[in-house]
Amino acid sequence: MPVAADARRAMLRKTVMTSIVGQALEWYDFFLYGTAAALIFGKLFFPIGTDPLVGTLAAFGGFAVGFVARPLGGVICGHVGDRYGRKLVLVLTLIVMGLATALMGLLPTYQQIGIWAPVLLVLLRLLQGLAAGGEWSGSILLISENAPPTRRGFLSAWSPSGATVGFVLSAVAFWAAQKLPAEDFMNWGWRVPFLASIVLVLAGYYIRSRIPESAEFVAVRRSGHGVRLPVIEVLRQQPKEVLMVVGLRMAEGGASYIFFAFSLAYGAHLGIPNQVMLKGLTISMVLVMGTALAYGHLSDRIGRRTVYMAGAVGVTLVAFPFFWLIDTRQPSMVLLAYVLADSVVLAAMVGVQPSYMAELFRTEVRYSGMGVGRELSSVIGGGMAPMVATALLAEYHSATPVALYLIVLGGITVIALMFTPETLPREARRRGEQA
Repeated sequence: MPVAADARRAMLRKTVMTSIVGQALEWYDFFLYGTAAALIFGKLFFPIGTDPLVGTLAAFGGFAVGFVARPLGGVICGHVGDRYGRKLVLVLTLIVMGLATALMGLLPTYQQIGIWAPVLLVLLRLLQGLAAGGEWSGSILLISENAPPTRRGFLSAWSPSGATVGFVLSAVAFWAAQKLPAEDFMNWGWRVPFLASIVLVLAGYYIRSRIPESAEFVAVRRSGHGVRLPVIEVLRQQPKEVLMVVGLRMAEGGASYIFFAFSLAYGAHLGIPNQVMLKGLTISMVLVMGTALAYGHLSDRIGRRTVYMAGAVGVTLVAFPFFWLIDTRQPSMVLLAYVLADSVVLAAMVGVQPSYMAELFRTEVRYSGMGVGRELSSVIGGGMAPMVATALLAEYHSATPVALYLIVLGGITVIALMFTPETLPREARRRGEQA
């Protein structure tokens, strides 16, 4: 028995590590567009008028397109994942995401081919969105469906930590590219982080092709309890849970992309050097890797709902202070703004979300339920957020409407939590501690 237990622990460690690396490589690709949209794509692909905020707004429109495609990706990947396995989907999404990103690095600009430049960029962003629609849920399930319930919060939180690594890598890549002379960076330097995706795809494929399938999925397939149309089944049998996931995602998704992507455009609007903003953002995201794990572990001790509620309420409390601190234009205050928003507040939801959402659904429809609910919310709360925030800034030339928008997003999630049950009740936690 001890040998079998040791083997299970070793397999779980391997699953966690491969999930982290795979997530890091794939989300590096997806986050690159957000960084580029905030900093340069408005000039290179959407040169509209004389106000730079208008071009940035158009670039964030392309950013939102990727999120519009994510529910479709969630449906397709959810169906394949529930029918044929989590591992197959993760290999496919990695390839699609990586190739789309590398091709972005080869695109001619608007000055070179006119309207075809933004058209091709948006089409590639659509492919990124389709891949992203299935990535998060699959990586989570490979861990959560192999982990014991009372350790699921902590272990599942490792997967979004991988996504955080991907964001940090993308930010560092752009930060390094911006060390080039300004003319070289605009001519060719910005392309290097995108072209590097080819190397990451090869490395990611090698890693993901060796990931073991989740234990719960294998058990369902062997028992013959799988369903033919999992997306239809989850919408018919668990529609309330799908809506719960939509609500849970609103604060985390919307706030994430305002703090990650729009904040860079806001800093540029204030005249704060990009290096200052990227440095503060990168440091805060490095800290998220630790704080998200701590929140995941805390949810194993006091429950998922309590910790998630703290994060949702935190979004409403930090909305105005975040912009007040950036308005000082002081590097130390900018860093503090990012740490409060990302490392303290968002991390509470990022760390608990994987286990909480997975536990709401039955195994045979879990991939579809998580994919449809989370990615539908990604369109409303995530992809639209930077565009809405930029439009508000362009109209009012103030961050006040953006802060109010954040408070609304946080409030929606607080309301959703009132109708979402605790998935790890006190009795289950006690049994786990005694085991």
